[in-house]
Amino acid sequence: MSENKSVATPAANSVPLNKINSPLFVCPAAIALALLLYFGLKSVADFLTHEATDDAFIAGHVVSIAPRIAGQVAAVHVLDNQLVRSNELLVELDPADYAITVAQKNSAAASQDANFRTVIAAVELMRAKVATAAAAARKAKADADASESTVKKTQADFERAQNLVQEKTISSQEFDAVLAANTKAQADLKSARENADEEASKVDEAQKQLEAAFAEKEMALSQLNESQTNVAAAKLNLSYTKIFAPCAGRITRKSVEAGNYLEVGQQILSIVPEEVWVVANFKESQLDKMCAGQPTTVEIDALGGRSFAAHVDSIQAGSGASFSLLPPENATGNFVKVVQRVPVKIVFDEALPEGFVIGPGLSVTPSVQVSKFVLPPWLLAIAAIIFSATAVWFFKFLTNRKAAAK
Repeated sequence: MSENKSVATPAANSVPLNKINSPLFVCPAAIALALLLYFGLKSVADFLTHEATDDAFIAGHVVSIAPRIAGQVAAVHVLDNQLVRSNELLVELDPADYAITVAQKNSAAASQDANFRTVIAAVELMRAKVATAAAAARKAKADADASESTVKKTQADFERAQNLVQEKTISSQEFDAVLAANTKAQADLKSARENADEEASKVDEAQKQLEAAFAEKEMALSQLNESQTNVAAAKLNLSYTKIFAPCAGRITRKSVEAGNYLEVGQQILSIVPEEVWVVANFKESQLDKMCAGQPTTVEIDALGGRSFAAHVDSIQAGSGASFSLLPPENATGNFVKVVQRVPVKIVFDEALPEGFVIGPGLSVTPSVQVSKFVLPPWLLAIAAIIFSATAVWFFKFLTNRKAAAK
């Protein structure tokens, strides 16, 4: 019986080795080992050539919407989280008060326009008066010049008559006639000169009245421009009763309903545009080889860790703590060195999938390639296969050797 036991023991021990060496066990084990080696090598390669952080989130512009005028809400045309287009109507305020103001300003502008036209007519009339006065002044001066010529003639006749009367060439009656003509001419010259001076003063008076009319015209024009500006301002306020979307995006933080009374600048909702980026807070020790333009892979938690291609856009000039509301004060004597984090802006290179709400604040995990030399996946796969095949061969070699030894 002892001989039977000694014979049966090697047979019993050889069964597990045969099962281990069978392809049904070796092939799955080799595949599993190759996969483990591939992901292990990839993790090591990524650790050496990439910098990653989980302190990162989606960022984007948030456009706050507030009315420019006060008024009661007549209608709200959007809902929470609704996607809107640019220039789409969001909210309407009651326009009645502002429409009345526009009508009043229009009436005032029409009155000022009529007043301006009246002043223009007055200016034209004063221009005609100036022209008439100038013509009369010219005529009076011409009459004065003519009277002066007559005086010169009569004076010469009078002087000749004086000589002739001494020589008794003419009679006393003729001399008296020449003297009377000279005297009359002198009186006419004096009257003509006085008339010319009077007409010249009328020209000056008319010119001053014209200047006053021009000043009144400028004032009337200024009042007309002011009234037209008031009309434009009233129409602008009336247009503000309709609030439109300044950009395309999704409605958030909506806090307005029909019937609410709104004040100027009161925030009623926000619009989050579809354009987003990533703000990653890397440790300062991770920035040694990081620079703008480096390729990045971003995993979005809200999409189940789905990865998207991106690149580093810029690195903030300073740590996040330095720009916080209460920056740390290190000159107090109790300084403790803490590794700082620096915000890095990362921009997506591919469009994000439609149908998903990806907005500011969502968590992501970016991985920045900081090394120019990166092992391609196919090379890692070949290395994993070679290592796996070597390990399987060595394992089979050992098992076969052990089986042969028994």
